[in-house]
Amino acid sequence: MELPIYYDESEEWSKAILLYDSALKEMNTKLEILNNEFKLAHSYNPIEHITSRIKSPESIAKKIRHKNRELTIENIVKYVNDVAGIRVICSFSSDIYRIADAIAKQNDVKVLKVKDYIMCPKENGYKSYHMIVSVPIFLSNNVISTKVEIQIRTIAMDFWASLEHKIYYKFEGNAPERIRNDLRECADIISYLDVKMKSLNEEIQGYSKNSLDEYKDGLSDYYTTEIKESYGTIVEEEVE
Repeated sequence: MELPIYYDESEEWSKAILLYDSALKEMNTKLEILNNEFKLAHSYNPIEHITSRIKSPESIAKKIRHKNRELTIENIVKYVNDVAGIRVICSFSSDIYRIADAIAKQNDVKVLKVKDYIMCPKENGYKSYHMIVSVPIFLSNNVISTKVEIQIRTIAMDFWASLEHKIYYKFEGNAPERIRNDLRECADIISYLDVKMKSLNEEIQGYSKNSLDEYKDGLSDYYTTEIKESYGTIVEEEVE
């Protein structure tokens, strides 16, 4: 990963990238363990998939300029919280807070900042749960806490955000008002879908094993009766 051409702190940058890459590996491992543990305990995995990335040098430089800071390694580490980023995609909205709580309870993870765009969506309709955390990276001679941004969202939220990003990229952030309104309307539809799917999941989880067995037995009796009424006479005639 190369720096902008006017950057001359290549050695410091290489060390920073090592730390950010290591932090991503640490958090990915933690999330995979949590997901596997939950699957073992509840026969259900709340995480659909995980993606991670290191922010591009161009995006970092743009963010530093936006903050009116000089482009130095020190300022990047201090002021840019999302150089290392992880996106966690969940099945249901209730999984988001379950995962966030599990991350916060890790002894070696320090939560620095939280932005809940689910309870308080952005004006354009964007929803997601953001955490800035720091994790210790153990090097040969010292330990360095390194920041990672974690975004947790449902499949539906991620679908909307991905398409919204593509649309806004085409308009360079200045989409016509009609398109902005349509995107907000789509965000409302996505939100309704999440609520509906969560409600259905909770209803299904509410069935006990006995209830499911009774339901299956009821279906079996129903279809047996239907078959007898429809084909019983024919079967009897064939037997005779």
